[in-house]
Amino acid sequence: VAEWNTSGYMTAGLLLEAVKVSPLIEKVSDHKDFKKLLRTRTNVLVLYTNTASSGDSHLKLLSDVAQAVKGQGTIAWVNCGDPEGRKLCKKVKVDPGSRRGGAELLHYKDGTFHTEYNRPATFKSMVAFLKDPSGPSLWEENPEAKDVVHIETEKDFRKLLKREERPVLLMFYAPWCGVCKRMQPIFQQAATGPRGKYVLAGMNVHPAEFDGLKQEFNVKGYPTFCLSSQTTPEGPRPPQPKTPEVPWPETDSQVFHLTDEGFDSFLEEHPAALVMFYAPWCGHCKKMKPEYDEAARVLNRSPGVVAAVDSTLQKAVSERFKISGFPTVKYFERGEDKYTLPHLRSKDKIIEFMHNPEAPPPPERSWEDQPSSVSHLGLEDFREALKKKKHALVMFYAPWCPHCKNAVPHFSTAAEVFRDDRKIVYAAVDCTRGQNQELCKQEGVEGYPTFNHYNYGKFVEKYNGDRGETGFIGFMRSLRGRDQEKVVKRKEEL
Repeated sequence: VAEWNTSGYMTAGLLLEAVKVSPLIEKVSDHKDFKKLLRTRTNVLVLYTNTASSGDSHLKLLSDVAQAVKGQGTIAWVNCGDPEGRKLCKKVKVDPGSRRGGAELLHYKDGTFHTEYNRPATFKSMVAFLKDPSGPSLWEENPEAKDVVHIETEKDFRKLLKREERPVLLMFYAPWCGVCKRMQPIFQQAATGPRGKYVLAGMNVHPAEFDGLKQEFNVKGYPTFCLSSQTTPEGPRPPQPKTPEVPWPETDSQVFHLTDEGFDSFLEEHPAALVMFYAPWCGHCKKMKPEYDEAARVLNRSPGVVAAVDSTLQKAVSERFKISGFPTVKYFERGEDKYTLPHLRSKDKIIEFMHNPEAPPPPERSWEDQPSSVSHLGLEDFREALKKKKHALVMFYAPWCPHCKNAVPHFSTAAEVFRDDRKIVYAAVDCTRGQNQELCKQEGVEGYPTFNHYNYGKFVEKYNGDRGETGFIGFMRSLRGRDQEKVVKRKEEL
């Protein structure tokens, strides 16, 4: 039983309790409070209801949504049925009474009206919308994708493969992936084709919870397609055992495999030694292994020996020489760490070097060391730096990546154009450096370069436009233009 005030309306606190609304939902009835909310929050979904009871079903769902988007978005409620709320609704020209169910959902972005929420009223759709209000709707919300099997969890994925006797073509994708978006209509048409013969399924595996699944199915980019057929014309296909990967030390090779304990004594016995520090999971290491093995066979310990260290097992020696990336190749002379040789990757270059061990060419000057208006950030200052800027375009890169090298001069030129704008920053993060690897993983970096747009430190969208200076400059100018339009519109509303 609820108590009512003298005007016949329940107090806000009792009303929230009666319909079991999360305290994370902002209850607003005063126009000044409403304007303050929009000024202080950049991503607000507002539920307008004709009466308190007409919002019951929405409020229960929105309570769960508010918890899921805490810190990323805000949900507010305006009851147009109480006296103050009626005044507010009239000022913002909203009439939920004219809507079916007596409720209306409107979204506000950066202090002004953005769009009417017209996606499905489901937890998943609402959370996805508030995490990326300007982004595309979920693939499963598209009516033309009704014949695609949309998989949400790894458990559902396993169930599908276990129960389905028809061939299953699975598309692993990410919502922001441009190529995926272009492929989806084709995939949908194929799914609507001769039904009953095969199954086409889609799964967003971008979230970190699917890292294990991505590794299992070798998903290194989006989209990745996987064909699974449980049957053949002759009957069930027996499971195919995987060929185990033979550990490198067990192969027939003239490469010496060193340990923490025997490393120093080995170098004492061999005055000229080339040592490759590697990790078994490293793709570049796997590619280099046969070249390294063949070089060791040809050299046959003269004029020096060829050795390797598994840095995932021999951690002490790897930490001692500050090994941070794989493979790292070092040349030791009389036990002294003389050269680090990033250019030695092929058999011929290894053999050539061992016969004439000269200092490697000087490394290219790093981007960070070049004069530029680009801010180079790391894990320690990334968040704080971006919180101060209304718009930040961040390039996540690897120094060895050719596409990154091509983009650097154009990105730097764009940064120079906006260097005097205190609300804008073009920033860069080297994902190969120490703790930056964890930062890049947190920010959803799957390949290089990746460009992310942030608003006061909050991720907004991935930039998939032109990677020339025209694209980088035009993108930022469009954002500033929208900012100006919003300011003008806000003044008109006030």
